[in-house]
Amino acid sequence: LQVPSVFSAPMRLHASNPNLSTIDFVEEKNYSDGPETSSEFTKMQEDLFHIAHKVYFTLRSAFSTISAEREKVKQMLEHDASSSPSAQIVGLKNALTSAIAQNTDLKDRLRRIHTESMILDSASNAKSSPDLVKENSREESRSLVHQVSNESRLSIADSLTEFFDAQEVLLSASSSENEVSDDDSYVSDISDNVSEDNLSNGIENERHTLDCISESAIGCNSKRRTCLPAPCPNTSNISLWNILRNNIGKDLSKVAMPVELNEPLNTLQRLCEELEYSELLDKAAHTPNPFERMVYIAAFAVSAYASSYYRAGSKPFNPVLGETYECIREDKGFQFFAEQVSHHPPISACHAESVNFAFWQDVRWKNKFWGKSMEIVPVGTTHVTLPAFKDHFAWNKVTSCIHNILSGQRWIEHYGEIIIKNLNDDTCHCKLTFVKAKYWNPNAHEIEGSVMDKAGKVVHRLFGKWHESLYYGTTSSSNCIWRANPMPKGYEQWYGFTQFALELNELDLQTRSLLPSTDTRFRPDQRFLEEGNVEGAEVQKQRIEQLQRERRKVLEENNLEHQPRFFRKSNDDAWVSNGTYMDLRKEPGFSKLDNPVLW
Repeated sequence: LQVPSVFSAPMRLHASNPNLSTIDFVEEKNYSDGPETSSEFTKMQEDLFHIAHKVYFTLRSAFSTISAEREKVKQMLEHDASSSPSAQIVGLKNALTSAIAQNTDLKDRLRRIHTESMILDSASNAKSSPDLVKENSREESRSLVHQVSNESRLSIADSLTEFFDAQEVLLSASSSENEVSDDDSYVSDISDNVSEDNLSNGIENERHTLDCISESAIGCNSKRRTCLPAPCPNTSNISLWNILRNNIGKDLSKVAMPVELNEPLNTLQRLCEELEYSELLDKAAHTPNPFERMVYIAAFAVSAYASSYYRAGSKPFNPVLGETYECIREDKGFQFFAEQVSHHPPISACHAESVNFAFWQDVRWKNKFWGKSMEIVPVGTTHVTLPAFKDHFAWNKVTSCIHNILSGQRWIEHYGEIIIKNLNDDTCHCKLTFVKAKYWNPNAHEIEGSVMDKAGKVVHRLFGKWHESLYYGTTSSSNCIWRANPMPKGYEQWYGFTQFALELNELDLQTRSLLPSTDTRFRPDQRFLEEGNVEGAEVQKQRIEQLQRERRKVLEENNLEHQPRFFRKSNDDAWVSNGTYMDLRKEPGFSKLDNPVLW
């Protein structure tokens, strides 16, 4: 074997890799440059040959190894794809089904115990002194429920110990043959494997559910609830793609969705959620400096988005025309009421008052579906007045976008600009920018803003994240204006609700007698979903929607328009309170009035 001459004319100069075994070697020419030059040149050729020979055999060996390994992997994949589910997996699935049925039975037993304990409490209260009977009933209920809770936990743990070494396969649940997941992986309605993490989380969720039932059974009626009657349903078997595909080109607000995709709250209640941090308005009402007042108003505008961070997986119920909701929070010092004033287009109006502020807005939404995401563009203006300073603040809302809407890992972001102005005083204004997430920017959900004087000079700089906190000042020297409240225990199984949201649909006997029959808390479909009765919620939802269609048909046949009860249209087409809700609530009371039958 001869090494080709460096000066050979046929030698190629491009970067391809020649096969050394097939190169046409040219016999080296003799040059009369002297013996030393010829010897050095020959040595270089020999070195080059040895290096090339070593590289060639190394590459050939590596190629052979890779080919063999690839063939092994191919055979393993073919074997796994053709193999049927093992008997162990089938046994695990059957055992899991049995455990779920057992847990359902235990929860039913606990609910019956709770009901019986409440009846016993009422009967004993009629015979004994209130304080003594209350203490005794608490002790008896606590002992009884604690015993049943422990038994149920043990039975759950015992029935699931065989799952300790199970593995998880994440499959996309769909009934459509055309649906393709994001990573083009397998598609199935039921996972063939169960993960240990899922089972441990399931046990913990069951324990927390039992704890909540126990807490209500021992007579904690004086406190606001910290959980819902039942956890949220499993939505993995719902193909949202099929629903959207069959309604391409339609207004998504008019498309009927399965009730499992809802959360047991209403859009009117969502408007009330914006007052979770109403103390910011109270602080603004006691701040003499107009620039600092604007800082608190800006923090309040940002805080309205915090509760949405964990709520991208579900949607609120759409209010029917004429539906109302009230929320009177003596602990926070405000009275809130809302009404659905229009159905096409859907418009929700609300009003709240306290000794320090007044708050009102009307909101409508436009939806834009972009394939894997959906934009929600709000239309309307939010208003806040501070009587102490005769301030009237007004601002717009930003765009919300739900990403990965066709998969299970949905997440929400808000982006755009909020401009806050004082309509009665131009001393200052505020601009807030909700930064849109970028692929190369890991810092999502950020906010940047500033409070400026009438000349446009920045007085205060604002920064933070809309789901965490807001600061003003500089990065080296800043003050925290607002920080989101911690999430309650087990919030994942309570639809991602905050503590404030958990309380919105709560209905006690005292409040029940004061509400109009049109109040959201009387909706049977929403109440059934909250209690875990998904089938009943779906039936009631369809019935309520049909009743609304029939009422609308009657209005159209008689050339009539719906007239809202508690709101009127202002000169700028905004909906404002007509001032009658709280007056009618006091005298004569809604129970003595003729209220529309909505459900």
